[in-house]
Amino acid sequence: MNSRSDQPLRLGTRRSKLAMSQSGHVADAVRETTGRPVELVEITTYGDVSREHLAQIGGTGVFVTALRDALLRGEVDFAVHSLKDLPTAQPDDLVIAAMPPREDPRDALVARDGLTFEQLPDGARIGTGSPRRTAQLNHLARTLGKRIETVAIRGNVDTRIGYVRSGELDAVVLAAAGLNRIGRSAEVTEHLPVDSVLPAPGQGALAVECLASDADLIAALGRLDDPHTRAAVTAERSLLAALEAGCSAPVGALADLLADGQTVNEMRLRGVVGTLDGATLVQLSTTGPVPQSYDEAMALGRELADEMLAKGAAGLMGERSL
Repeated sequence: MNSRSDQPLRLGTRRSKLAMSQSGHVADAVRETTGRPVELVEITTYGDVSREHLAQIGGTGVFVTALRDALLRGEVDFAVHSLKDLPTAQPDDLVIAAMPPREDPRDALVARDGLTFEQLPDGARIGTGSPRRTAQLNHLARTLGKRIETVAIRGNVDTRIGYVRSGELDAVVLAAAGLNRIGRSAEVTEHLPVDSVLPAPGQGALAVECLASDADLIAALGRLDDPHTRAAVTAERSLLAALEAGCSAPVGALADLLADGQTVNEMRLRGVVGTLDGATLVQLSTTGPVPQSYDEAMALGRELADEMLAKGAAGLMGERSL
C-alpha cells in the first residue's frame, strides 16, 4: 500500500459503462472507509476488444488477465472484477480482499412489448452469449410446450437491448445486477425466477483484488467484505470448479441464505448443468448450516457437484459455461 496516506490509491477497472459504474461504487466505499483518495485507471482487456464469441476466446478469464497483469506490474493498487468473470483457480500472488454485498443475482428478460418469457410467441428469437442461459431457456421453453431460437450475441448493454428495440430479436437475457448498477432496471420485462433459470456462479457479486503481499491494503479493503456473500459465492464457485473438472456442460448455481425470523441459520445451494438444447438437465440442491469458513463453503460445493456427477452430469456435453 502506498505509505503516504494522501497518495491516491489506483483502482484498475475495465472501460465499459458497467465496469466503470461498479468500480465507481467500490471507489466511493474505499474513500469512505480509508479516508484515502481513489483514482480509476482504465484498462482495456482482450474480452473488450475481441468480437469473437466468449465461448471461443476462452470464456471467463478474457476480462481479467489485463487487470491482473496491471496489478502484478504495480500499475494499479487494486482491481474490481465481476466475480462471474474470474476463473475458479486463484493465483498465489493475488488475493480477493473483499466481496461487497451482492446485487440481485437473477437473470433478467428484456422483451419487446413488455412481454414475459411465457408470453413470447412460439419460435421467438432470444439473444444471449451464454451457453448456461441457452440450456436453461431451451429447457424452460420445452416445459411450456413451445420452441425458441437462441441467438448468440455480444456487446454492451446498449448494444444488446438495441437488438430488441430494432426488432431484430424478440428478447435478450442479461444479468439483473448489471442493469441495476447502470440504472436500466426499468427496462426489465421479467426477472427470470431462479427456480427456472439459475444464474452463473457468482453472478451479481464483485471481487476486489490486490497483491497478497500488501497486508495494509488487504486490511483496508477487507472492511468492504460481506461474509454472507463470500460464503455463498465460495460454495457456488467450488461447485463450478468441481463440475468443470468432470463435465463440459454449462453450469448454473446459486447459494441463498435461509433465515428463521431475523437469524440466518442455513444456506441452500442449487446447481444445474444441461445440454444446450435443454433436453436434459441435472438439477440438484442441498441445504445445511451456513459455512463458517472457506473450507466449509468449498466442501458444500464439492459435495453437491459429486452428487450431480453421480446423477449423470458427467455425461452431458456442451460448450464451456461463461
